[in-house]
Amino acid sequence: MVGWAMSDSMKAVDTSVTAWRMALTNRAIDNQLVFHSDRGIQYACTEFRDELKDLPVEQSMSRKGNCRGGGPLG
Repeated sequence: MVGWAMSDSMKAVDTSVTAWRMALTNRAIDNQLVFHSDRGIQYACTEFRDELKDLPVEQSMSRKGNCRGGGPLG
């Protein structure tokens, strides 16, 4: 684990964005990275997707109802 966050809310800025920023602080991205998650709103929202812009990151999400399978988010 390179980034984490705890919050009383499910707001992306308090959860996924905070964890992502901690991960970037702890480990630089030196190659193409695939970020895989479920389809939770905290990963699909604009606030989180904006964090990945201009980085060598491909966001991938599981298919609906399948927490293990996945593919690139189009």
